[in-house]
Amino acid sequence: VQVDTSNILFICGGAFVNLDQIIKRRIGDRAIGFGSKIQDKIQDADLLRQLEPEDLLKYGLIPEFVGRLPVLATLEDLDEDALVTILTEPKNALVKQYQRLFELEDAKLSFTDEALSAIAKRAIQRKTGARGLRSILEEILLDTMFDLPGLDNVDEVVVNDDAVRSEAQPLMIYADDSKETATAS
Repeated sequence: VQVDTSNILFICGGAFVNLDQIIKRRIGDRAIGFGSKIQDKIQDADLLRQLEPEDLLKYGLIPEFVGRLPVLATLEDLDEDALVTILTEPKNALVKQYQRLFELEDAKLSFTDEALSAIAKRAIQRKTGARGLRSILEEILLDTMFDLPGLDNVDEVVVNDDAVRSEAQPLMIYADDSKETATAS
């Protein structure tokens, strides 16, 4: 059976472990001997931008497959600002999802800018990127989400820098009882 693949777009993705080592060998990122020129260590992202089809062949992909990949693009790790944007801006952002969960318990959830930055830094430190943001938020808010239905008069829960960096719980702001009785009358 022969299939015409001329109008088929192949998209490949993956970790490709040690592909950077193959690129280093090709570009000669070595300094050996007395007269050799010592080069600065090239960053991984800069190194991967120099990817060529021959590197994929040395990596172990077959030529028939590499020939079907006319464009090679590499991705860079997300930085802190990008992770904070992912946490807050999309329509279904994680912060918005958790705020909605807290609204179901009649409590407002807010995050300080420092807390959002610390969450992003923790994801970078763990090397989990955007996929790790949910687990970090879950660690921070799990106990609070469990305790909140049993607490009375909690008006707002504030996640600050201390709640992210240590085992401290988020701040809970309680509603004023006199204000509640005045509105109930």
